[in-house]
Amino acid sequence: MAEAATRPHAAVVGAGIGGLAAAMRLGAMGYRVTVIDRLDVPGGRGSAIWKDGHRFDLGPTIVTVPQLFKELWAVCGRDFHEDVDLRPLDPFYEIRWPDGSRFSARQDTEAMREEVRRLSPGDLAGYDRFLEDAERRYWIGFEDIGRRSMHRFRDLLAVLPIFARLRADRSVYGHAARRVRDERLRMALSFHPLFIGGDPFRVTSMYILVSYLEKEFGVHYAMGGVAEIARVMAAIVARQGGLVRLETEVDEIVTSGGRASGVRLTSGEVIDADIVVSNADSGHTYSRLLRRTERRRWSDRKLGRARWSMGLYVWYFGTKGTREMWPDVGHHTILNGPRYGGLVRDIFRKGRLSDDMSLYIHRPSVTDPSAAPEGDDTFYVLSPVPHLGHDDPVVWDTEREVYRQKVEKVLESVIPGFADRLGPQHVLTPVEFGSRYLAPHGTGFSIEPRILQSAWFRPHNVSEEIDGLFLTGAGTHPGAGLPGVISSAEVLAQLVPDPAEVSR
Repeated sequence: MAEAATRPHAAVVGAGIGGLAAAMRLGAMGYRVTVIDRLDVPGGRGSAIWKDGHRFDLGPTIVTVPQLFKELWAVCGRDFHEDVDLRPLDPFYEIRWPDGSRFSARQDTEAMREEVRRLSPGDLAGYDRFLEDAERRYWIGFEDIGRRSMHRFRDLLAVLPIFARLRADRSVYGHAARRVRDERLRMALSFHPLFIGGDPFRVTSMYILVSYLEKEFGVHYAMGGVAEIARVMAAIVARQGGLVRLETEVDEIVTSGGRASGVRLTSGEVIDADIVVSNADSGHTYSRLLRRTERRRWSDRKLGRARWSMGLYVWYFGTKGTREMWPDVGHHTILNGPRYGGLVRDIFRKGRLSDDMSLYIHRPSVTDPSAAPEGDDTFYVLSPVPHLGHDDPVVWDTEREVYRQKVEKVLESVIPGFADRLGPQHVLTPVEFGSRYLAPHGTGFSIEPRILQSAWFRPHNVSEEIDGLFLTGAGTHPGAGLPGVISSAEVLAQLVPDPAEVSR
């Protein structure tokens, strides 16, 4: 214990997946780590709640690029697959359109080519070229830029010629439209930025790399949900000698001589630290946790001009005695509304809640029986909606139940009769994302990953404002999504000082 007390101390604000990954890496480096989170469970957006035997996975539902987790566990001297039961999904998801057509996303390339051929035979060659494009962008955008720091301006200058050659100025949808003509395929190849809060019609085409990422590494589900991964991560931090303090809120990052020296809790307690890592939203970190600090780059004014990701309306519910019903509804279903581009414009640009909608339907109980009581089902139905920062924001106190009824009506075409079998329910709107996760404007994914809000333009993993402060999670480089936040911790570990060099 005495030896542990003499180790340099790192305070980590937030026990989201990015914060826990950072804590694991810092612990492996030799830091004594304290993780502080205001929720009663670890995981942040990746946490879960239980109601009447139904587990509601609140945030991410899939695991891609599992080798990132394997590498993280290996750094800590552990085997990821001994701690987490990861199951590959096949198909990954099924996309459905109003005309009745469907598209099953699979890992097998020939199976995917057959899906393309079935929808639009003339687009097969274009699809093959799109996959080649995606692979090139994967090696640059993910394995290179996404796994190293981009906090120096010269790092940006070095990649600009590559961005120009790969036409990073073109949007994801724009690139898909150059390769295939069928609008359904254009949607199927371009919607992925929505998984990380980006407008497919504005986000850089570098993000088509997700198509290669899915094909190469598959899409998986962790038994017990991402919340189980978070639970194991918190346990590893504890085994390293770290401390995870839940139901404890950080009010401010304390500074001394222009350097982060610890955190002050809402209770008034001050926790001294040699370095501070913030896994809170970068907007919250700078506008709230550093509110007494003069900020040169991430001022309130600059944050006010930033483009933010969309909000999310998520309806969680259980159904009684339905496990054998709806055999054509698998683990993931993406249900398209009658508009794609128009709906996206309403959400991101006009800030308007539309009458039509597209839905992401998660039915984990078909893979993981522990998500619901025997014979029952658990569902998570997500609809992208505007965030609360638009000029005329949605008043969710009024719209919450009205919108739920609209969602229910749409779902009847997919899981008919479900409303008569409803069990426990829970709803999250952008209001709850703001109150539960302290997300600016109630966004689902922090700052939108446009080209001028990515890499060097994004809040850096090493703070530009004060020494000794580091950032991890969705609002910093490389961005949102499980691969992004895990990679942000990897980048952070490259930047923090070696504990042997830290003096109290």
